[in-house]
Amino acid sequence: MNKYLRLLLLIGVLPNLSYGQAVNKGQFYIKPGSVVSVYYPLENKEGGDFMNNGELFLHNNLINNGKEFDFKGKVPQGKTYLVGKHLQLIEGKSLINFNSLVLNNPSKRKAFEVKAPLSIAGDVEFREGIVKVDSLQGSFTFLNHAKVSNVGDHSHIEGEVEKEGNEQFTYPKGDKGYYREATISAPKHEKDIFSGRYSLDDKKFFKIRGNVSGVVDKLNTREYWIIEHSKSTSSNVILTLTWDERTTPKEIYANAADNLHILRWDAKQQLWVDEGGIVDVDNKTVSTPTSLEQYGFFTLGTVKTDKLLKGDVVIYNFVSANGDGQNDFFRIDNIDRFPNNKVEIFNRWGVKVYDTSNYNSNDNVFRGYSEGRVTMNKKEQLPSGTYYYIISYEYKDESGSRMIRKTGYLHLETN
Repeated sequence: MNKYLRLLLLIGVLPNLSYGQAVNKGQFYIKPGSVVSVYYPLENKEGGDFMNNGELFLHNNLINNGKEFDFKGKVPQGKTYLVGKHLQLIEGKSLINFNSLVLNNPSKRKAFEVKAPLSIAGDVEFREGIVKVDSLQGSFTFLNHAKVSNVGDHSHIEGEVEKEGNEQFTYPKGDKGYYREATISAPKHEKDIFSGRYSLDDKKFFKIRGNVSGVVDKLNTREYWIIEHSKSTSSNVILTLTWDERTTPKEIYANAADNLHILRWDAKQQLWVDEGGIVDVDNKTVSTPTSLEQYGFFTLGTVKTDKLLKGDVVIYNFVSANGDGQNDFFRIDNIDRFPNNKVEIFNRWGVKVYDTSNYNSNDNVFRGYSEGRVTMNKKEQLPSGTYYYIISYEYKDESGSRMIRKTGYLHLETN
């Protein structure tokens, strides 16, 4: 208690100084229901323990070189408000762990600069002010169950953002004042870590990365996203990106429903390759049809639809597996004309539930059961819902042969 009072006393006399600083060298604890406001730089010195289970208002910088800057106990508690009127630095050599964090600083362009390792256990409310994460000294990690709210052009993170956990997550990232979201589906494990970053108008980047694969028509050279995972992460995720009229060239999204896909830079081939695309025009999003297998740089682009969609098959995207003789299986008319074919079906989480070759309308068809070499819970009836299919087959004409790939949604009714 004495150390707690000494810190409050120091803060109390600071207004009489031309320059002041609040320093903790011992143990400082903000109890639940208590409120502390600090108007001068707050430094947690070496050996210091600063625990916030109440409310902490910081009007200036935060420096943590102490043992701990955290909340007390196993259950996350406490809320910290960064409410300065000018640039606030978050720096130090030691980890800063917030439960809930409110960002509310009206400074233009850059309101907060993170030059220390920082993690979030609870939620971050982006009221006002842009966060910039120093690439050499800082990090910003959302732990499992951490959430974000109210993200936009007015307040987001510029720089790398990490997400740890097994939940779907939308990165609160942007660049040059624009918020440009990217979402990953839920990884499998609580300790899986995926990092994300967004970059706008980096001309040097695309100058040396201008090659595209044959199926790619137009490349978005204004913006790109980085999605990576840690070496210890074994699961893969579905990636969803967005387009924005202010940052995305119109030629890229003009016919989004027909030809907009996600592209990935393949470092080995030194070109942009197609990762596919499920487009939601209303929400201006495009997703990879299945989980990614490789990571790195991603952007948006258009594809040459004549190389993807030609062929004489007709796909019926409704299956009611109830034995009434109508729509009892996934019907693909004329698929038997192309015996070199493959059909894959995935659930909403990107898990493959069906996989077969030489699909036809007689004995080798999808009837609502999980089947195939690599599917989970084989021979079990799948629940009703929306699934995603990939159909690939060899198509031959006078110009030769090529593989055709068709993708789309399939609704399954098993009730």
